[in-house]
Amino acid sequence: MLSEQEKQFITYWETSRLSEQKSLKEFIKGLSKGLFIGIGIVLLLFIGWYERANMLANTQFNPFLFLLIIILIAVFIGFFYRQYQWEQKEQQYLELKAKEKAGSSS
Repeated sequence: MLSEQEKQFITYWETSRLSEQKSLKEFIKGLSKGLFIGIGIVLLLFIGWYERANMLANTQFNPFLFLLIIILIAVFIGFFYRQYQWEQKEQQYLELKAKEKAGSSS
């Protein structure tokens, strides 16, 4: 037997399943998480946490390439986060449908 909240989720997911897969909102959430990781990398580089990496960065540092890599990391994490959230909701939907089917056949 499904609760009212589970029934509402099934109804919601059946109507918005395809639009959620291309959701800009989830991509932006993931993008911000990726940028925080990039900022963390920059901070670790500039405070000299790992001396050997700091020496290597000072000799071979290309700021444009470094910025491009951080942006690519952020975009990848944004895409991955959106896909992960969609997969989580899809898995929940499939489990609830199986539960609903098992409850109706009994």
